[in-house]
Amino acid sequence: MKLLFGHDGRPLFSSKRVAGNFIVLVLCSQFAFSVLAMKGALLPQMLELWQISKTQFGLLMSIYGIVHNVFYLALAWAQDRFSPRLLIPVNMVLGGVTTFFLGQTNDFLTLCFLFVMLSLWCEGAFWPAVLSSVRKSTSDSNQGKIFGLLEGGRGGIELLQNTLTVGLYTFLGYSLLGLEIAFMVNAGVMIILGIAAWFMLPKATLLKSGDDRGAANREVLAGMSMTLRLPEVWLAGFAGFTVYLAYTSMPFFLTYLQDLHALPVLAISIFGIVSTSAGRIGIALPSGFIADRFFGGASGGLRSGLLGVAIIAAFTIALTLSGGGAWTAMVLMSMLSVLFFFMRALYFAPFGEMGLPPRFSGSVIAVAAFIIYLPSSFAYLLWGFILDYFPGAAGYALMFGTLGVMAVAGAWVAHRLHTRILGGTAVRISARLAAIDAKLGLVGDEKTLSALVDEQQQ
Repeated sequence: MKLLFGHDGRPLFSSKRVAGNFIVLVLCSQFAFSVLAMKGALLPQMLELWQISKTQFGLLMSIYGIVHNVFYLALAWAQDRFSPRLLIPVNMVLGGVTTFFLGQTNDFLTLCFLFVMLSLWCEGAFWPAVLSSVRKSTSDSNQGKIFGLLEGGRGGIELLQNTLTVGLYTFLGYSLLGLEIAFMVNAGVMIILGIAAWFMLPKATLLKSGDDRGAANREVLAGMSMTLRLPEVWLAGFAGFTVYLAYTSMPFFLTYLQDLHALPVLAISIFGIVSTSAGRIGIALPSGFIADRFFGGASGGLRSGLLGVAIIAAFTIALTLSGGGAWTAMVLMSMLSVLFFFMRALYFAPFGEMGLPPRFSGSVIAVAAFIIYLPSSFAYLLWGFILDYFPGAAGYALMFGTLGVMAVAGAWVAHRLHTRILGGTAVRISARLAAIDAKLGLVGDEKTLSALVDEQQQ
């Protein structure tokens, strides 16, 4: 229960309405990525369903990544200018329609088009809006905990999704029909959640300028100008970049066990569920508490986690080149998975811990999402190419070597970020914020998402 309370002993959420709003965000955030969730446990089956190679899968994921990165930047200003009600529900419905058709084709060009559409609806303005709303759901001192709850909650839903899909696949005699049905079910749930979100999410923004369009635009631009010049924003972005680069290798853990250790497909799928969904729940939920208690905050947790990835990657390379056993390989893969999900629950928390005002955090998170998720535009293609071009142990050793080098670089950046936050970043931001308000003639206290949600339900 400590996870639901802040450092001051007060509840993480100011009211039951705010907690309900958060639950809707968690549900939307996971079902919007149902296709990406399935690849963590069922990549071999998905390759068979779509009749594509690892390189072609990497190309699909790169297309997906390029599209959403473009829209993260192009629509960054919209995150603070418009309410979550305009940015989340419609995209959920359109994403559901796209997900339905993804299970109905094996034409590669059609798949490319559907992945473009999926990225547009389920990333673009949608994902930064979810992250920004989560950041605003509690105080700056509880950012690690709130993002840990987000990631852990998503892990619980993912476990249900993948267990259902593997169950259908097994029950139907290892038929791909089970995978096709899973696409349909996830699509239907996305549409229902989109409709529910329309009625629950707040329809107002946190801007002090209110309904004055001209003043609101000036306030948003001034906020972006101030926040995007902060070194801490870019340090946090690059640290998250290295975490996500490492995370993109996870689907290939399954092919690693299949290619080098000849494990049965069903055994690999079960391992995928345990190492991703179950591991995600077990470590993501308490990640914020662990980071605060033992590492001095989210940035300290990122630093330690990345160092751990570098160490385990070195052991994995040695095992791969020496032809070690499958059990040892699964232990190392599981340890990497735990570290990945521990850090995934933390890499947006520093943007709240550094004291960024809630009314300007949306655009910053959108730009940060561009940096953090940039590997999605090339990493899957890179891993697929490496493993196809260097078949066998050499390719996997090269993949893990790349992870280790990037993890060391990320750990150094996270250390610099941690030092600066402890050195008074929040005080410096507060002074700059006061100067912006004075220049624009803005008065009054900062608005909160909690107040907006409570007012909407009255």
